[in-house]
Amino acid sequence: MSSNIGKQRVNFASIKSPLQYPDFLEVQLKSFQDFLQLDTPPEKRKNEGLYKVFAENFPIADTRNNFVLEFLDYYIDPPRYTIDECIERGLTYSVPLKAKLKLYCTDPDHEDFDTVIQDVYLGPIPYMTAKGTFVINGAERVVVSQLHRSPGVFFGQSTHANGTKLYSARIIPFKGSWIEFATDINNVMYAYIDRKKKLPVTTLLRAIGFESDKDILEIFGLAEEIKVNKTNLKKALGRRLAARVLKTWVEDFVDEDTGEVVSIERNEVVIDRETVLEESHIEEILESGVQNILLHKEERNLSDYSIIYNTLQKDSSNSEKEAVLYIYRQLRNAEPADDASAREVITNLFFSEKRYDLGEVGRYRINKKLNLSTPPDVKVLTKEDIIEIIKYLIELINSKTDVDDIDHLSNRRVRTVGEQLYNQFGVGLARMSRTIRERMNVRDNEVFTPIDLINAKTISSVINTFFGTNALSQFMDQTNPLAEMTHKRRMSALGPGGLSRERAGFEVRDVHYTHYGRLCPIETPEGPNIGLISSLCVYAKINDLGFIETPYRKVENGKVDLSDNGIVYLTAEVEEGHIIAQGNAPLDDDGKFVRSRVKARLNADFPVVAPEEVSLMDVSPTQIASIAASLIPFLEHDDANRALMGSNMMRQAVPLLRTEAPIVGTGLEGQLIRDSRTQITAEGAGVIEFVDATTIRIRYDRTEDEEFVSFEDAVKEYTIPKFRKTNQSTTVDLRPICHKGDRVVAGQILTEGYSTENGELALGKNLKVAFMPWKGYNYEDAIVLNERVVREDILTSVHVDEYSLEVRETKRGMEELTSDIPNVSEDATKDLDERGIIRIGAHVGPGDIMIGKITPKGESDPSPEEKLLRAIFGDKAGDVKDASLKATPSLKGVVIGTNLFSRAIKKRKSKLSDKAILPKLDEEYEVKQAALKDLLIEKLMVLTNGKTSQGVKDYLGTEVIAKGAKFSQKALSEIDYTSIQVSKWTTDPAKNDLIRATIMNYLKKYKEIDAELRRRKFDISIGDELPSGIVQLAKVYIAKKRKISVGDKMAGRHGNKGIVSRVVRQEDMPFLEDGTPVDIVLNPLGVPSRMNLGQIFETVLGWAGVKLGEKFATPIFDGASLDDLNEWTDKAGLPRYGKSYLYDGHTGERFDQPATVGVIYMLKLGHMVEDKMHARSIGPYSLITQQPLGGKAQFGGQRFGEMEVWALEAFGAAHILQEILTIKSDDVVGRSKAYEAIVKGEPMPTPGIPESLNVLLHELRGLGLSITLE
Repeated sequence: MSSNIGKQRVNFASIKSPLQYPDFLEVQLKSFQDFLQLDTPPEKRKNEGLYKVFAENFPIADTRNNFVLEFLDYYIDPPRYTIDECIERGLTYSVPLKAKLKLYCTDPDHEDFDTVIQDVYLGPIPYMTAKGTFVINGAERVVVSQLHRSPGVFFGQSTHANGTKLYSARIIPFKGSWIEFATDINNVMYAYIDRKKKLPVTTLLRAIGFESDKDILEIFGLAEEIKVNKTNLKKALGRRLAARVLKTWVEDFVDEDTGEVVSIERNEVVIDRETVLEESHIEEILESGVQNILLHKEERNLSDYSIIYNTLQKDSSNSEKEAVLYIYRQLRNAEPADDASAREVITNLFFSEKRYDLGEVGRYRINKKLNLSTPPDVKVLTKEDIIEIIKYLIELINSKTDVDDIDHLSNRRVRTVGEQLYNQFGVGLARMSRTIRERMNVRDNEVFTPIDLINAKTISSVINTFFGTNALSQFMDQTNPLAEMTHKRRMSALGPGGLSRERAGFEVRDVHYTHYGRLCPIETPEGPNIGLISSLCVYAKINDLGFIETPYRKVENGKVDLSDNGIVYLTAEVEEGHIIAQGNAPLDDDGKFVRSRVKARLNADFPVVAPEEVSLMDVSPTQIASIAASLIPFLEHDDANRALMGSNMMRQAVPLLRTEAPIVGTGLEGQLIRDSRTQITAEGAGVIEFVDATTIRIRYDRTEDEEFVSFEDAVKEYTIPKFRKTNQSTTVDLRPICHKGDRVVAGQILTEGYSTENGELALGKNLKVAFMPWKGYNYEDAIVLNERVVREDILTSVHVDEYSLEVRETKRGMEELTSDIPNVSEDATKDLDERGIIRIGAHVGPGDIMIGKITPKGESDPSPEEKLLRAIFGDKAGDVKDASLKATPSLKGVVIGTNLFSRAIKKRKSKLSDKAILPKLDEEYEVKQAALKDLLIEKLMVLTNGKTSQGVKDYLGTEVIAKGAKFSQKALSEIDYTSIQVSKWTTDPAKNDLIRATIMNYLKKYKEIDAELRRRKFDISIGDELPSGIVQLAKVYIAKKRKISVGDKMAGRHGNKGIVSRVVRQEDMPFLEDGTPVDIVLNPLGVPSRMNLGQIFETVLGWAGVKLGEKFATPIFDGASLDDLNEWTDKAGLPRYGKSYLYDGHTGERFDQPATVGVIYMLKLGHMVEDKMHARSIGPYSLITQQPLGGKAQFGGQRFGEMEVWALEAFGAAHILQEILTIKSDDVVGRSKAYEAIVKGEPMPTPGIPESLNVLLHELRGLGLSITLE
């Protein structure tokens, strides 16, 4: 245990008490809680998440509306296995989802049908662990949040090949058809439905109720109406018609099929629109019998609206009916059955709640964009929306507004876990409701219950597919706590409904000014995903609509509100247009700006303004970056590209055997560990009753009321994980840092280990460094290490691998685990127990048997010799073959754990004994449950003492204790507490809360006891739960201790990475004047061109820290200055900037120039040479080309490619080259002859024909060319 527990870091921040960071895992945990809403009573649940899925799909009725299945409530039961058991057994950590459903009949003919309320099992749902992960098939997985285009309306612009600017408005819904309004080169506006079907906008307007030209023109205020008489027409001469003059009449004709007389409206165009009125037209107009005509308004700026006239010209329809028919034909390529069905198609497209949904977000965005005040619950399009969008588009064409920026964070939103699960459950429940309807229709006369209708597999198959195969459900990166945390806070633009790597252009990937305080500009992968995967900033939160918010302080009249109420969380949209001061702008004690000019930010600009103009201020200089970037001290002195590498490489640091927190940190190390939930933390205030290497027991303080309503013991026990394997084979190995009798407070960290020391992140080691060349061994970023680092296990890590073997039932009989394996020496099986599993503590090397297994062999006629051997030695060896698990060629390690899981294989006798045991179990648990209920009634009697009932009801609303009655022991004991309404039992609200809490705690405990009983029954009758077809599963865990060695990759926190090139004896290392040898020598040439000077600052301050026994926190953009560094080096009596003379360890002579010396924090990364080292003599070959496979996993060879061939050709090494291209590769005959020759010691045969030539010949023959080799 470290000596400096509780010693504070020296903090260089100018802001002494910054805003508290939000819980870093809130992104995952809150989203999942909001999805399930388990802590909310059913009547108070919000219409979101799982509740919303049920509300959307229920009630379900059959086709004749005779039977209705209604949804009342859902709940979950406790999981069968703990998280650790699931990981060990390869199971999914899930909870059973149950729903209370009510089935009733509306048909009076079915008198015999009673209303049924049942709890129906809907299948298991994977449940999020406290760490924000899911355990799926034994592996921890994370569901990554997705950044996608927000639903709503979006205005864009493109340029036609001829240079014309084309504008478009696209409405993107949550579900339903996309509709796009776009202009073309002839200045006509079209509507595109689902990107395929094209129609003039005016046709759409007619179809939604703006029938005549007059209606359409009035929308835009473009025309005036004139009554038809001679005087008016004479006045109007010389003006242009705005609408067609139509002559309308009705024709009757006899329908031949029915004999009815049908009247049909006909119209004929008398004068077309845009005609200038002349004398000759007056008569025609009067004759046509029209009442009014439309003329263009004279004063309007008509050129702005020319697009409407152009579109009307293109529009062939004249009435709503014609428009509807036209659209129907466009959509369906067929004639409609009747008018109503044609109209229904259009209504269904955009105005039906079943088919079209903008979602809350879409409605909010449309209202915001178009300044509408449509209520938020109208989630379909309205006529008003369409008109406003067309008007906005016309403004856009006339350059009166701007197009939208697709990469602005107000146009992108986050889909968190909860929302993704909501979508999946939506799919599952929709499928389920279809089968329910089918079953209802089939079961017409018989009596049935909700359970008969429901198939639980439907939902779980959808959910399992999502967790197993969806691109956003990812195998968790668990190398160290930072890697876990970053993975959970990741934002991906990829995945279903997102972008694809190939299509994503430069703009989408680029940093946008709205990323400030929301998405980190530094942390993103290098490579094809750059900019598509980002990380959430430290202060960022995701609001209810899925937009990312960041906090600011309010500023009024040049005075910053420093109180807690002065903090506002803003989305990118709201932030737009504000002038925002930087987080480190100097303030006086009242919060006024000290300087007369303030550096500020306005959208993408950086003006310097007077304090009065500022309306907001950053809460902290650190708010711009993500967690990983915020852990790099002196980030402000690093080039962004190197900082990116630094933040990515910290996630690859392997946890070391002995952890050590950095001397120079940033102050975020403690918060990260607290929020990561990787250590054991105290849940509340209490006292430690017991502590050893494997367990901690704490007695928590409880108030009298808490004590009273609880059914749990006040002492809680925690198991400390030892050498637990992570997803990446690193180890979680914790040890306690508390003592018996200590008082603890809520959130106090009680253990360390797994890259943690004293509750702070500790990814690497503080090493004494010199920046100087050393005999060429640190050329090109190579690293020279002192042997002490290896000897004292300073950079040693432990890695645990899991090996498993399944026992199955084969066609030829059962496989068996055993140490008695045919044709294997006793020496090879000496470490196996009778079950064939290797003992704990055994050292394993390549080829050793770890689990012994035999498999039955097919019976073949034995040869006479074999018959003889069988006769002499018995027939055991004959009919089984060795199928043991042997160690791979590179495996060396120690067995630290074994496991064997078996299904219960029942013989008749054991089945009978089960029959005797199971009833006893039931009795035992009935006693437990009865005792629990007695305790509950005892508590309720105390709580309800002297009170009268306000009407205690069950779920159906039936009173079980009448209103006004006294509570009696008898009445309380007759209640079924699993289906009771727990609110408002008495008139005393405080007592009601206690009653509610007591019953809830009772139900929780009751379910736990019930689950325990089921689990024990399951263990007896079925045994361990294993995947189907597997009878036994044996597992062996092997630990490997890895010291740092030549070829391992190391890195600092500033992107300064390198490979260990040489481990040098301590006496040969350069040493300081006082004789101290340095631990690591880095090349000074790695600094200037890479521009990551942070490492030099860190080195100098680190040395001062070691000398004075201090640790520092230097937050990013607000850390130690050069003056601070000098102050501390002077205090420590060290040379400024760490410039010291070093002495050569070989000769003892002083080097000519002083070099920078200090203490730097170095990490050992997960790219270790032992995992990469690989050699092959003979091995597997590819089937068609007959060339060796590639890669270590396939035990493949090294490819001898084009350029390598050229190199040998240049040397004229013909024979070596021929050998490499034939017998070492794909000359099948040659290589077997060569092998024979080597074994017999004969000279090498001449190479033959490579198989690839034969492949070529076959391909040519496939083209119909007959080619033979002469």
